[in-house]
Amino acid sequence: MEEKTRNKINEKKLGFWKWAIASVIFRLILIYFPKNLNLSSRPEVSTPVTSLRRRNYSLYKYIHMYVAEGYWLKQLSMSPYAGSMYHGSPLLLSVLGPLTAIKIEGQPNHLLCSLVSVLADFICALLIRAIGRILQTAHGQNLKSLGLDTMLEDIEILPSGDIAALVYLWNPFTIFTCVGYNTSPVENLFAVLSLYGASSGIVPLAAFGWVIASHLSLYPVVLVIPAILLLGYCPDMPPRKLFLQRNLQKTGDERSTKSHVQHRPLTNKPAEATFFWWRVILFFLWASIWIAYVLILSAISVKEYGGLPEMFKRTYGFILTVKDLSPNIGVLWYFFAEVFDFFRNFFLIVFHVNILFMILPLAIRLNHRPCFLAFVYLAISSMLKSYPSVGDSALYLGLMALFVNELAEMQFSFFLFCGYVGVSLLSPVMHNLWIWRGTGNANFYFATAMAYACFQIVLVVESVSAMLNHDRKIRKLCTITKG
Repeated sequence: MEEKTRNKINEKKLGFWKWAIASVIFRLILIYFPKNLNLSSRPEVSTPVTSLRRRNYSLYKYIHMYVAEGYWLKQLSMSPYAGSMYHGSPLLLSVLGPLTAIKIEGQPNHLLCSLVSVLADFICALLIRAIGRILQTAHGQNLKSLGLDTMLEDIEILPSGDIAALVYLWNPFTIFTCVGYNTSPVENLFAVLSLYGASSGIVPLAAFGWVIASHLSLYPVVLVIPAILLLGYCPDMPPRKLFLQRNLQKTGDERSTKSHVQHRPLTNKPAEATFFWWRVILFFLWASIWIAYVLILSAISVKEYGGLPEMFKRTYGFILTVKDLSPNIGVLWYFFAEVFDFFRNFFLIVFHVNILFMILPLAIRLNHRPCFLAFVYLAISSMLKSYPSVGDSALYLGLMALFVNELAEMQFSFFLFCGYVGVSLLSPVMHNLWIWRGTGNANFYFATAMAYACFQIVLVVESVSAMLNHDRKIRKLCTITKG
C-alpha cells in the first residue's frame, strides 16, 4: 500500500511538471508571432502604466512605446517622464529599459522582455504552488485538532496548490499578458512573493515583496492586512471560536475527571488563538528598511529630473488622478470622460476611497482566512483600479484556485465561466466596430467593460458566501462530534 501511494504521489508530481513545462514552451512559441497576435495593441492587455510596447490606435494610427520611450529619453539625458508616456517606476526602467534597446538579429523585437515575463510567470506559479502546500498542511492540522479527521478523506486527487499553479499558467489571461509586452507578470510575481513570505513565516521576504509590489503598481498596498494576519495567526484555519470552544471543553473534561489533581484555569489562551505580535513588528521594521532602500535608489535615479516629488507626481499621481482616458477594460475611463470637470475631484475620491471602505469589514469577517482575504482584496482592486488589465484577473483567479475545495459549492460557477469567456470574445469585437469599422461608438465597448465588472462583483460575492458556508459546515460538524 505504501508503494502504491508513493507511486501515485510521484505520478502527480510528474504530471504537474509536464504541464508546467508545456506552458512555458507554449509561451516561447507565441512570442515569435507578435505581429500576428497584436496583443500589445489590445487595451484589455496593455495599459498606460504597465505597457512595454503599447500601440494606441486612433484615426491616425500612431504608436506609443512606453518603457522604450522612457529609456530612450533617459539615454538622451532627459527626464523619462518628459514625454508623458512613461509612468512607471524608475527602478523598473533601469532593469527593463536596456532590454528594450537590445536587438537580436533574426528575432522579434523585445524578445528579452518577453523572456523576463515568461520567467516571472513560471516563478509566480511555483510560489502559488508552495502557498497551496502550506495552506493544505495547516488545514489538515486544524481539522485534526478539531477532531474532524473524516474531512481529510475528501482531499482532492491533485493538491490544490498544483491546481492553482496550473490554472495560473494556463489561464488565457495570463498567457495574453505574458505575450503582450507589459510589466504585469513582474508585478504579480512580487505580490505573490509577499504572500508566500508571510504564509511561510519569512518576514524579510514578505516585507520585500509587499514593498516592491506596492512601489510598482500602488494597489497591492492593501495586501498589508493579509500579510499581518498570516504572520500573526495560522496561514489558514476555521473560525477561532471553534478552537476556543474545543479547548474549553477539553479543560472542562479534564477538570471533571481530574478534580483531585492540580486545578487548571480556564483562562489559558489556546495555542491556535495566539497572535505573534513580534512578527508583525518585525514585518514593519523590515518594510521600513525596504521602503528607505527603494526611495534612496529612486532618488538617485531621478535626482537630475525633479527628484522624488516628480516621480510621485508622474507615477502615483498619474494613477490616482486618472489623466489618461484611453479605453480599457475598466469603467473609470468612460465615467471621467463624461463627468463634468467641477465634480471630477469628488468622484475621484469616491472611487478610490471605495476600496478602503471595504478593507476593514472584510478583514473582520475573514480574518481567519488571510490568503482568501488577499484574493478578495485583489479582485476588488481589479474592479476599481484606474487602469485595469486582464493580468489583474489572472492573479486573483490563480489565488482563487487555492480554495477549490472550500468553493466547490459556489453558485453560478458555470454562469461566471461563460461570462468571462463571453466578455473576452466580445471585447475585441466591440473595439473593432468602434475604432476600425466606425459602425459603433464608445458605448459598444463600454458595455463589455460594465459586464466584466458585474461578473467580477458576482464572483467576489459568491466566493465569499461559499467560504462562509464552508465555515458553517465545519461548525455544525464540530457540534455533532461534541454531542
